[in-house]
Amino acid sequence: MKRIVMISNRLPVKLSKTSNKVHISFSAGGLATGLSSFFESRPALWIGWSGITEERLTETEQTDIQEKMSAKGMYPVHLSRREVEQYYYGFSNKTLWPLFHYFQLLAKYEGSYWKEYVNVNRKFADAVIAQIKPDDIVWIHDYQLLLLPAMIREKLPDIPIGFFLHIPFPVYDIFRLLPWRRELLEGMMGADLIGFHTYDYVSYFFDCLRNIMGLEHSLGQVRIGNRTVKIDTFPMGIDYKKYHESAVLPDVKREAAKMMSQMKDKKILLSVDRLDYTKGIIQRIESFEYFLDKHPEYREKVTLILVVSPSRDGIEDYISIKKVVEEKVGALNGKYSSIGWDPVKYLYRTMNFREMMALYRMADIGLVTPLRDGMNLVAKEYVTACEDGRGVLILSEFAGSAKELGEALQVNPYNYEEVSEAIARALQMPQDEKEQTLKVMHRRLENYNITQWAEDFIEKLLSVRMQNEFITKTTLAGEEIGK
Repeated sequence: MKRIVMISNRLPVKLSKTSNKVHISFSAGGLATGLSSFFESRPALWIGWSGITEERLTETEQTDIQEKMSAKGMYPVHLSRREVEQYYYGFSNKTLWPLFHYFQLLAKYEGSYWKEYVNVNRKFADAVIAQIKPDDIVWIHDYQLLLLPAMIREKLPDIPIGFFLHIPFPVYDIFRLLPWRRELLEGMMGADLIGFHTYDYVSYFFDCLRNIMGLEHSLGQVRIGNRTVKIDTFPMGIDYKKYHESAVLPDVKREAAKMMSQMKDKKILLSVDRLDYTKGIIQRIESFEYFLDKHPEYREKVTLILVVSPSRDGIEDYISIKKVVEEKVGALNGKYSSIGWDPVKYLYRTMNFREMMALYRMADIGLVTPLRDGMNLVAKEYVTACEDGRGVLILSEFAGSAKELGEALQVNPYNYEEVSEAIARALQMPQDEKEQTLKVMHRRLENYNITQWAEDFIEKLLSVRMQNEFITKTTLAGEEIGK
C-alpha cells in the first residue's frame, strides 16, 4: 500500500516550552482528528510547522522534537519568528484569507509578505523532497501552501501530487486583485488533482485559469504542457460515527443535563465559532436583537449561547472584532436582561470535546451564519449530534455546507429580518418536521463521511496520475518514432 505524505501549515500537535523543557501534546479536532482512522489504516507521514519558532529552540531540542515526532509519523518544519510573522500572519492571513473570503478592503499587498511566502513554501518543498520515497502519494492542504505543488513537481515530476483548498476560491474579479495572481495559479497547477468543496469554487477557478493563464478545461480537465490536471469537487465530511455515538455517551449526557438545568427551561440557540470577521458573529448578535425586538413574546424564554474561540490574537483586525463583539453582547444584555435572564451567554474560550458535544446535544437551534465559509463543519457536527428529533439548523447560504444541507433553514446573514423569521420558524417547527429533516441530513452525512472524502480524493488522484503516465509514455514513443 502506498504511503501518503500529508503536508499542511501546522502539524496536528501543540508544542509548549516551560523551564527549558519542550512539551508535545496532540491537537483535538480539525483535520487531524477527522482523518485519524483513515491514516491509521495505511502508511503515512505528516509534514508541517512544529508550532514553535526556531529562536525558542536549541539545536538539541530541535533534534529531540524531530525524533519524537518521527515515532508518531510526523516530520517538523522549523520556522523563524520572521517567517511566521511574514508568511503566516502576513501573506496567508492578511492577504489571502481576507481576499478569498471577499473582504478585499482588508487585504494587504506587501512585497515582504510575498517574499517570505515564497521562501517558506520553498522550505516546505525542501522538507518534502528530503523525505519522499518513489511510491509515495503527496497530498497538500490549504491556502498557506499554494506554491508548493509546482515546487515539488519541479524536482519530482513523476510523484502523484494532490492539492485541496479548504477555504472558498473567489470569483475572477476578486482573485485578479492579487499582484501575484499568475504565480499562485501556476503553483497550484503543479498538482495532478486540485480539490474544492463546491462546484462554485471549481467554476471560479476555471474562470481564473482562462482569463489569467489562457487555459481552457474539457470535462474538468486542463492540459498544461505534457500533463493533465483534474479539478473537481470533494465536499469534506466529518467523522459521523464519532460525533453520533459521542452524543449519547453518559458523561456527555450528564454535562448536557447540567447545562440545561442552568438555563432553567429556556430555549437554546447555539453559536460556535473561531473569532474571525468572516464568521458573521457581529451580524448574528444584531439579528438576535432584531428577533427580540420583533418577537417580544420570546423574551425571557430564549437564550443565545455564543461560544467564541480565541484565534490569531496577534492580528489587529481580530483584536478589533473581539472588542466589538463584547460591546454588542454587553449592549444587548443591558437592553433586555431581567432577573434570572440574560439574552446572550457569552463564552470566550476553547471548549473541550465533551463540553462541545453537550452543547450540541442541548441546543434547540444551531445558528451557523458565516458571511463566507469554505465548508463549515460545525453545521455538520451539530446535525450529527442532534438526538431524538431535537434540533433545527439555521445555516448561511454563503457556507459551503449549504450546498449539501438543503433541508436546513437557509438564510442571508446580512438580512436580519430573514434570520429573525428563521429563528421564529425554528422555535415553532412541529416535531415530526424536525425529525424528518434531521433524518434526511443524517443519512447524507453518514454516507459521505470524512473517510469516504479522503478515499475518493486519493482514488481520483491515482487515476489522474496513471493518465499522465500514459500521456508521457505515448509522447516519448511518438518522439522516438519521429527521429
